[in-house]
Amino acid sequence: MGQRNALVLLFIFIVGAVSVLSLAVNDIRIPIPGADRYFERKGMSLGLDIQGGTHLTYEADLTNVAQEEWDGRMKGALKVIEDRVNAYGIAETTIQKMGDKRISIQLPGVKDLEEAKKLIGQTALLDFREPELDENGQVVYEANRPKFKGIAKAPGKDGVVKELTGKYLKSNSQVMFDPQTNRPEVAFEWDDEGAALFEAVTTRLVGKPLGIFLDGRPISWPVVQSVIRQRGVITGLQLNEGRTLAIQLNAGALPVALQVVSEQNVEATLGADFLRKGLVAGEIGLGVVIFFMVAYYRMPGLMASMALLLYAVLMLAIFKLVPVVLTLSGVAGFILSVGMAVDANVLVFERLKEEIRAGKSLGAALEAGFGRAWPAIRDGNFTTLLICFILIVFGRNLGATLVVGFAITLAIGVVLSMFTALMVTRSLMSALMTRGLARSLLFSPEAQAARKGA
Repeated sequence: MGQRNALVLLFIFIVGAVSVLSLAVNDIRIPIPGADRYFERKGMSLGLDIQGGTHLTYEADLTNVAQEEWDGRMKGALKVIEDRVNAYGIAETTIQKMGDKRISIQLPGVKDLEEAKKLIGQTALLDFREPELDENGQVVYEANRPKFKGIAKAPGKDGVVKELTGKYLKSNSQVMFDPQTNRPEVAFEWDDEGAALFEAVTTRLVGKPLGIFLDGRPISWPVVQSVIRQRGVITGLQLNEGRTLAIQLNAGALPVALQVVSEQNVEATLGADFLRKGLVAGEIGLGVVIFFMVAYYRMPGLMASMALLLYAVLMLAIFKLVPVVLTLSGVAGFILSVGMAVDANVLVFERLKEEIRAGKSLGAALEAGFGRAWPAIRDGNFTTLLICFILIVFGRNLGATLVVGFAITLAIGVVLSMFTALMVTRSLMSALMTRGLARSLLFSPEAQAARKGA
């Protein structure tokens, strides 16, 4: 065995061992050198159709927006939604733009549809308003609460009068608890411009309520006890409401209003059943392919089967470590790629038999078989990769997540199949050339007869 082939086999062994270890360990947590964080993975990433959860489709109201600004507004909306969802701690979400105005959002594991809609779809425009005063300078009340007028205004740092809104908030709002009442409240902090505005507004409202409005709806009206500059709190909220509001304030307001056009709660029971059946089908398919390869090609078939098992392990390891969100369509792509993974081996072995019939030695036949089979392997696999690319592009643009999941897993399978066929199988067979037993069992009876005849 040559030194180069020995190094290749060592590399294959290390890759296989790491893949098996990553699958055997459920929770992975590895410190990243030079960074104060960890590489973390917890089990397989399951999609909405397997794990269950919520699927929402929103349409943006772009009525009063110039068409050349649509793309920028939609990208801004996607960014805000992603920040809100990530801060809320929802894993493996899929957020995609559909056409010009729609956004598709998949939230695996989320069962509370109303809470999800409130978190994602609320514009979250925060503003502060002054109360109306009567002729005696007293606050006017309506339905047992202060009556407020327009958004409070004050001179900014540059002397220009501006409205006091949430645009001047820093992205560090958080839920805290009042030490006296133990009730939740949202603490916020202004930037320099906001601090100047807030100080001016609270100066003239000492002893009076300050209205805090979210999307035009009053959520709190605390009485200003003293002049406040840098920090403040929003009270009168439940814990879940405070948490949602803090996330929205940190992520920023949506640049466009969103309207729900489709909402769906997906149960996990059906998806789990389909997943189990799909995995069983994959195991059966893998077993049938291995049986055929060993029965027909003998020792080369056994080597190809070992490479196929490594291929399956590598695929699952990639699903976990990248991670690739595993959906039912993704499982279908994986099962299909199992059959395609042996295509290259079949082409090589058939060319190998032809070279042996032509009278070449085993070593020369092996080199010629792989070399002459490569153009067909290359063309077939690159054509499949091109189709996968087309499916991914059109699937993302049209919001067809099932098509995208299928195409991604199939593309990964095609790339890995070339690796296992051209590197793993070839290296194993090259190593077997130095073994007398392997030479006698190397080919099917048909091939051995052809070799003897030659």
